[in-house]
Amino acid sequence: MNTTTNNKSFIQRLTAILVTNAKMVKYNLKIIFGNKFIYFLLSAVAITFFIIGVNLFNGEEVGEAGVYSTLLLTGALLLFYPSAFGIQSDKDGRTLEIIFGIPDYRYRVWLMRLLLIYGITFLLTMLISLLLKYAFVSFNILNMTVSVFFPLTFLGLLTFFLSTVLKSGNATAAVVIIMGVILLILSDEISQKFWNVFFNPYGQPSDVSEMVWQSLTSKNRIFLGVGSVVFLLGGMMNLQNREKLLG
Repeated sequence: MNTTTNNKSFIQRLTAILVTNAKMVKYNLKIIFGNKFIYFLLSAVAITFFIIGVNLFNGEEVGEAGVYSTLLLTGALLLFYPSAFGIQSDKDGRTLEIIFGIPDYRYRVWLMRLLLIYGITFLLTMLISLLLKYAFVSFNILNMTVSVFFPLTFLGLLTFFLSTVLKSGNATAAVVIIMGVILLILSDEISQKFWNVFFNPYGQPSDVSEMVWQSLTSKNRIFLGVGSVVFLLGGMMNLQNREKLLG
């Protein structure tokens, strides 16, 4: 009898925890995406197939390199708004002061939000990859998604870091867009540099050996990984500056 009672009590506690966490995730998703998540999802899918459609209309073959570039743009769209406007949304919603009352604010709130943002983006990227695989070209979905997430993580955390410095979503968006345009303009000249944020591991030139290209890919991922960690730590440290964020 005691064993049965204990099992029921454990199941009830587990159910309560799962329900609470589900509500917390749902609440934070509304905050992260400004209660407009479905619009971001539809926009990402629409942009994906628009780009593919333009390539097909121009008679260009959709290969792995094209899929990578498309997924990078789609993922960046999903990450951009929550990373740039998250701090401003808390400030405008007058919840920032309340959140500062939570112990270890930077870990309990924004680290969880970042995990949610990237977790959802990862799943959506895999889903779009699946659609592209069966619609256009065969490729390894997991490898493609992981490859795309190196620059996505770097760009998303860079945006998050800038938002903690500038404290304004609009200012952050303007700076990131300007930086992105500059990098895109220079992307052809620095395409074979390991520090190129938009380095495409699937776009190996014919005059570059596979060994050299693999070395460039590895160095690029190390660069993006280290940069992501630096921006994450910088953003977390800035979140502890109560006076600066509330000023």
